[in-house]
Amino acid sequence: MTSTIATKLRASAELIRMDLALGAGFFFVAGEIFAFGGLPPFHLVILGFLTLFFISGSANISNDYFDREVDRVNLPSRPLPSGRISVTELWILFSLFTASGMIGAAFLGPLVLVLVVLFWCIALAYNIKLKDAGFAGNLVVAACIGMTIVLGAIAAGTVNGVVLTFAALAFFFDLGLEIAADTMDVKGDEQRSSRSLAHRWGRARALRISALWLTVFFLVTPVPFLAGWLGYDYLLLIGTADLWMIACTVRLVASPTIEEGRRQIRRLYLTWGLFVIVFTLTRLL
Repeated sequence: MTSTIATKLRASAELIRMDLALGAGFFFVAGEIFAFGGLPPFHLVILGFLTLFFISGSANISNDYFDREVDRVNLPSRPLPSGRISVTELWILFSLFTASGMIGAAFLGPLVLVLVVLFWCIALAYNIKLKDAGFAGNLVVAACIGMTIVLGAIAAGTVNGVVLTFAALAFFFDLGLEIAADTMDVKGDEQRSSRSLAHRWGRARALRISALWLTVFFLVTPVPFLAGWLGYDYLLLIGTADLWMIACTVRLVASPTIEEGRRQIRRLYLTWGLFVIVFTLTRLL
């Protein structure tokens, strides 16, 4: 009995994709902090974090249902294809996360609620259909990631240049890595007639396009310093992160295997996430 419960809990955590859900919650809080210029009221931090955690989690949960056939090829160990969780259990978890996220958004105000509902609808549409739309689908995901920061700023009551720049950075970064991630799933994509750039033009060309968007990301990173919005602490942190991420990008484009490509994508995500966490914390000092 205990082992069964533990298995279900682990499978649920995998469905939620805790790293992505926690990241969405933190990006919302980061938007609040960038807008507020410091620590916002505590209830805004808690509500904002939980709202995006649950909404992102619900989108990730539904993604596994619509990806179940592809996962049988690409990731047979995922909760559904491995049989560790049932379709009914998946939809119960999805409903609980969706309801929790919507309730949290309602407490943040009508505008935030409307935008969160829109965010949720777009995420669901992506999982059902837009994922197969290739570059258009990549754009949708990247826009949703960027919007999490803007949503946090709206909840805090103001949107400034730092907020918009970080939203743009999140957009370009995620767009580049969404394209790169598609190159790692070409075999499974054949199961659903995907129009991903990798499927249409080949892995090597898609990785070069991914690197192009990441280059745009690197070029935008100095903007807050050059505009006078942020100081040398930001320049030092982002400069260090950029050097490492540029090296990872070069390795990603040259990656000879799927496994190596996924390793570099993970390193890029971890580096960007760590930078945002560290820099956000410095804004509280």
